[in-house]
Amino acid sequence: MILRRVQRLRRGTVAIIFGLFLGGLFTRLAEVFLPESAARSFLTMSASASVGPFFLDLVSVSFTIGPVSFALNVLTLVGIALAVFAARSWI
Repeated sequence: MILRRVQRLRRGTVAIIFGLFLGGLFTRLAEVFLPESAARSFLTMSASASVGPFFLDLVSVSFTIGPVSFALNVLTLVGIALAVFAARSWI
């Protein structure tokens, strides 16, 4: 039972990450190939959020991670939906 939930969570995480990359590809292709229009503006307009940087300073080692930012638009949501649909139907 727990193993099935872990596999489902792993599959969902991989599908969302792959969908983010796929959506980024769709966005870049739309920026390159679509002419300036209202449709291009709608498809490529994004909302962004960023977090960081984070510092971890131990006595002998220090790490800096960040900043991490996310940009979400319509084509990113389409990419996530396609990846989740593919993961549910093929796997």
